[in-house]
Amino acid sequence: MPPRLTAQDFDQELLILFDAYVHGAVDRRGFLGQAQRFAKAGVTAAGLLAALSPNFAAGQQVKPDDARLKTEYVTVPSPSGYGSIRGYLVRPASAGATRLPMVLVIHENRGLNPHIEDIARRLALDGFMAFAPDALTPVGGYPGDEDKARAAFATLDQVKTRQDFLAAAAWLRARNDGNGKMGAVGFCYGGGMAHWLATQLPDLNAAVPFYGNSPAPEEAAKVRAPLLVHLAAVDERINAAWPAYEAALKAAGVKYAVHQYPGTQHGFNNDTTPRYDAAAAEQAWSRTVAFFRSNLG
Repeated sequence: MPPRLTAQDFDQELLILFDAYVHGAVDRRGFLGQAQRFAKAGVTAAGLLAALSPNFAAGQQVKPDDARLKTEYVTVPSPSGYGSIRGYLVRPASAGATRLPMVLVIHENRGLNPHIEDIARRLALDGFMAFAPDALTPVGGYPGDEDKARAAFATLDQVKTRQDFLAAAAWLRARNDGNGKMGAVGFCYGGGMAHWLATQLPDLNAAVPFYGNSPAPEEAAKVRAPLLVHLAAVDERINAAWPAYEAALKAAGVKYAVHQYPGTQHGFNNDTTPRYDAAAAEQAWSRTVAFFRSNLG
């Protein structure tokens, strides 16, 4: 098996271009056209895109049929006219009647893909009840293809989508197999959503945004939950807004901690792509689990 590619195997300008592609600032044709200048030694622009794109099998840490877990797909009533939102619920199989701390898991801008399901399973193995809603439910759910998922995500009415995440949070908190304490963790788009939920839910007990967009500084005064913020080092698109929001959090007396991981790219926790940084991801995950245990019981 060939060695796994890392961010160091790619030109930094190409990584920035790929980030723009992933987040819709550049379409596929635009990426391939601009990436052509980085193609060398028989590797085409299309080959570079394939190399940078997720490999879910390579990144899977917990198998879907792991006997230590109880997994199921459930539906949550949608307040936004969609009928219901589908999600992935995971509990430790050994929990029995134990009331568990709850974590809402919020995906990137591709919906509930295999990587986010794997994240939910990891949390369950760490002793939490994890619920990962799929914001793409109104347009058919995660389509099994990242490009199609991004395109579908761009069609969502974000006002309605935010209402669906609020509904998912309320549904999770109301479960009688939870201990009454709930946190939220999100990645990229989901990191921004975790930040936003912290401004909307005064009873949220903890929020962990991974490289997510910060709310407007004036929203910081609404935050009641302690925050654990993970930032990449090379991520100007996200990092540019952080200082102003951090200043507002300080002024509002919000309890927070922030960690920026040297040498890392946006998406460093996602172990399905070359932007993954194993050391930083392990440290960030350990901090996340400890933070949730401290604040959720």
